[in-house]
Amino acid sequence: MIEPRAAKFQWGQRVVAGIDLVNDGSYPEREANALLVAQGSIGEVVQIGHHVDSDTPIYLVEFGEDARSGCVVGCMEEEILPA
Repeated sequence: MIEPRAAKFQWGQRVVAGIDLVNDGSYPEREANALLVAQGSIGEVVQIGHHVDSDTPIYLVEFGEDARSGCVVGCMEEEILPA
């Protein structure tokens, strides 16, 4: 069994979207590929999980006022940066 990779970010940590985050189908009420969070938006890690197949951390990040209508988005480490 492969051990899950240690998380780079911690619960409650403020992070910045390193890229534009778009709808991958997780938000059925929004169009596919619609912009959810603009690059540079600030959020907070509210939960940390792991992708089962790759054993990589997945972060649920709550983006606030500067995101488009505020939302919680699942992010991979390469999509976010420390604030």
